[in-house]
Amino acid sequence: MGNFKVKDHYFEKAKKDNYVARSVYKLEEIDQQYKILKPGNLVVDFGYFPGSWIQYTSKVIGDTGRVVGIDIQEVNKKLTGIPNVRVYQKDIFNISNLSELDVKDQFDVVLSDMAPNTTGMQTLDQIRSLNLVESVFGLLPKFLRPGGNFVIKVFDSQDAQNYLKEQKKLFNEFNYLKPKSTRSVSKEFFVIGKHFKA
Repeated sequence: MGNFKVKDHYFEKAKKDNYVARSVYKLEEIDQQYKILKPGNLVVDFGYFPGSWIQYTSKVIGDTGRVVGIDIQEVNKKLTGIPNVRVYQKDIFNISNLSELDVKDQFDVVLSDMAPNTTGMQTLDQIRSLNLVESVFGLLPKFLRPGGNFVIKVFDSQDAQNYLKEQKKLFNEFNYLKPKSTRSVSKEFFVIGKHFKA
């Protein structure tokens, strides 16, 4: 029963704060704790839809920054009016050149709150989730500048833990966090990598 109360609190708070989803508070907590985002940053958000992470990021990075959102879903029109935001309906795995996103340089920060389509079969979902995580890590050399920061959602499993141990060496700092707004039954946590070694 308690879980619904948590959900309602963050759901109502998101409505009141004018965010499109409650997941914004996960990024807010990650950012407050690990200082991922800075004014002026160029940020990319993989699988941004509906866009609460973009709303938060656009405030933190300010007028001199820019956040690019990519999702296979149709562009969320609520975000298109924000001056430092660009959203694209694309598959991140099909982008061969950053110029397709109208940027010249690699990103200071890569954010990924993506999850695979779940089946409800835990083992299969864990495998799919890990495949997605591995694929996103595979994109970092293209998207993330040396010294950049990275946040990714992971669905916990022994295989995921083993995989992440191997990726630690890609960053100077590597942390795990289960944000307070995550539902207690959820197996998700976030990996926060700082200072990418490219």
